[in-house]
Amino acid sequence: MRFVRFHAGGNTHFGTTDGTHVTPFVPEIASLQAYLALAPDERSAIPTGEPLALADVELLAPVMPHKNVFCVGRNYLAHAEEGARAAGVELKLPPVPTFFTKAPTAVANPGATLHLDGTITSEYDYEAELAIVIGSRVRDVSEEDALAAIFGYTCLNDVTARDLQRLHVQWFKGKSLDDTCPIGPWIVTADEVGDAQALDIKLTLNGVAKQDSNTRHMIFDIKKIIASLSRGMTLEPGDVIATGTPDGVGFARTPPEFFANGDVVEIEIAKVGSLRNTIAIA
Repeated sequence: MRFVRFHAGGNTHFGTTDGTHVTPFVPEIASLQAYLALAPDERSAIPTGEPLALADVELLAPVMPHKNVFCVGRNYLAHAEEGARAAGVELKLPPVPTFFTKAPTAVANPGATLHLDGTITSEYDYEAELAIVIGSRVRDVSEEDALAAIFGYTCLNDVTARDLQRLHVQWFKGKSLDDTCPIGPWIVTADEVGDAQALDIKLTLNGVAKQDSNTRHMIFDIKKIIASLSRGMTLEPGDVIATGTPDGVGFARTPPEFFANGDVVEIEIAKVGSLRNTIAIA
């Protein structure tokens, strides 16, 4: 199934989509967290409203995290190599995932124009990522049990201010500017995606391919990411984990390429969907 959050008739709704129409749940179930708070048998019995044409509603980020978005840095070998090469340093891979976060205020909607402040940085870069959406409360989960904690998957663009990322050393500031975390267009449930470790992941900028890889090239796979992150720390329903980006990012190109006003960036992940945004820099 595919779950959506959308705006229609002056209200925010949560429901499902078949790709042509959206079917809203009752107003009391207006978010993924509200849906996941129900028992499985209650979820299947939620009353629904009349279907609406997908083209007639405004899609919103399918989940609004109640805390920071978790992210994994340098999780594709080719991306780690290009980053080291661009920085002129020797590549040293960490023995565990490199975690950082993006503020929830960075979250933006699928299809939205990303309003970016050009007075803060001129180095806005793209990062196509498969995002995990957690479906159950877990802590210290084993790799063997980690996949059972996943509700579904969505697309995420980890837009990054590269100069701020370097300047502040810690990545949080350069990763958390407003409108730098578009998510969507929907959440596809884990059972429908199947093997999420075998998905083509691509990014185009103004129709030109920039990133083209497959999730099998992750250094730390999805099971390892969840097990490592949950060690001593509780993950909750609705938490979002971005699993890293492949090679082809702008800062590592020769010469470097960063967003310009009017750019259109699109991420496509097999079995998950397509996330498209327009860039507005002022």
